[in-house]
Amino acid sequence: MSEITTPTLPETETPAAPERARRSGGRGGMRQRTGSGTAKYRNLVNNIARTEILTPETLDDIHAASMTVLEEIGIDVILPEARDRMKAAGAHVTPGSERVRFDRGLIEEMIAFAPKSFTMHARNPARNVEIGGNNLVFAQVASAPFVADREGGRRAGNQEDYRKLIKLAQHYDIIHTTGGYPVEPIDIHASVRHLDCLSDLVKLTDKVFHCYSLGQQRNLDGLEIARIGRGISMEQMEKEPSLFTVINSSSPLRLDGPMMQGIIEMSSRGQVVIMTPFTLAGAMAPVTIAGALVQQNAEALAGIAFTQMVKKGAPVMYGGFTSNVDMKTGAPAFGTPEYMKAVMAGGQLARRYGIPYRTSNTNAANTLDAQSAYESAMSLWALTQGGGNFILHSAGWTEGGLTASFEKFILDVDMLQMVAEFLTPLDVSTDALALDAVREVGPGGHYFGTAHTLARYENAFYSPILSDWRNFETWTEAGRPTTYDHANRVYKEALAAYQQPALDPAIEEELDAFVARRKAEGGVPTDF
Repeated sequence: MSEITTPTLPETETPAAPERARRSGGRGGMRQRTGSGTAKYRNLVNNIARTEILTPETLDDIHAASMTVLEEIGIDVILPEARDRMKAAGAHVTPGSERVRFDRGLIEEMIAFAPKSFTMHARNPARNVEIGGNNLVFAQVASAPFVADREGGRRAGNQEDYRKLIKLAQHYDIIHTTGGYPVEPIDIHASVRHLDCLSDLVKLTDKVFHCYSLGQQRNLDGLEIARIGRGISMEQMEKEPSLFTVINSSSPLRLDGPMMQGIIEMSSRGQVVIMTPFTLAGAMAPVTIAGALVQQNAEALAGIAFTQMVKKGAPVMYGGFTSNVDMKTGAPAFGTPEYMKAVMAGGQLARRYGIPYRTSNTNAANTLDAQSAYESAMSLWALTQGGGNFILHSAGWTEGGLTASFEKFILDVDMLQMVAEFLTPLDVSTDALALDAVREVGPGGHYFGTAHTLARYENAFYSPILSDWRNFETWTEAGRPTTYDHANRVYKEALAAYQQPALDPAIEEELDAFVARRKAEGGVPTDF
């Protein structure tokens, strides 16, 4: 990997591995790295066997119960235009109300049009991402109202920190797309915030990005900014999905106006919709995980079916975000055993319908501590075994999503790279089986100095960004730095190493002119 490294010895010295270990304090020196990504972390594929937490029979039971919810109870759909489109497609709209019911046959007919896989196109084609199948895509933390690092503490989102976080997303190749705004920059007026933020995403990154569905005009502006950024016509963009939005149902069993408008604007133009119920068991969903999954599935399928009512073949993902709450306080809990079960079951449901699966890397920790690591590790275990295709909030999420943390971003990048290394197929070639080395060493020897080891030792194993493998004495002499210390240092090194991707001057000029015109027009109406 092309990482920035501070060697423990001058580069001209190449002693055997045992000697190097003694000079660096035993168990290896602390290698200071920013972990800058390389193309090896792009286009990840997860070929490990999935964990089937549901039997075929219980999977059928959840599906059947979801269909009963849609047929007998229904969904409140707040947008009249959406109800009209649903009625035209064959749904049952209760006169004088917002309630819509769906025959299971209609749901199954509609979702069958959803593509099993598709490509999301970035302005840099090398950053295109494949969605569906065994593909695995990591997206940055999104939508946090607060931001934090050790020096500044927890603070309201602002443009400076927003820009720093998207620069970090650009810097690391393990982060394949941005998510939404990693933090909400409230120092930009809400009427024009989307214009500045989306413009920054085009200029400071060359990866696929997201627009929020918070009203028709924001969607239209986002579509135009994505089109300008790629330097293509709208006709081409409609054939090449270049923008995604997350549509959350208002659980339980409601689809609100801005969300449904977002589906209409995005799906009608062939852009990506991630339909994601936010079902917390015990709060906005039944207290049992099975019941919460029934509700998640009903809400997700209603939204997915609607994307296909808008435009057959429109790209869509099945989003799962079922977890539980602390029943003592009502606070959301993440990275729990219940979350893991829901993630794995959600993957089975998505595969049943042949729709790409979105899930998340979550935790509820308030700082960079053991809880933040073990809850994320449990989340990553579940989404890897559960067959997640698109992982939102992959890096930087803390405090149940309320805070984007610079240090947690680095910790997560390290963990994501470990996942990627774990998913790399085991090399069992003749060379890797190492029989010549075994013959050379024989019984009772060691492998430090063999030709086989010396030819491979520098890149033999994954080199963590944050792990400190110095022995206790050397670590103590260095001031006993913690993971928090290392992460704080590394994120600053990464920002210093950030390189802004090239952008055609003509595209930048067109983008600036569009943003200036829309600002002069007042952006979008707000209440403040």
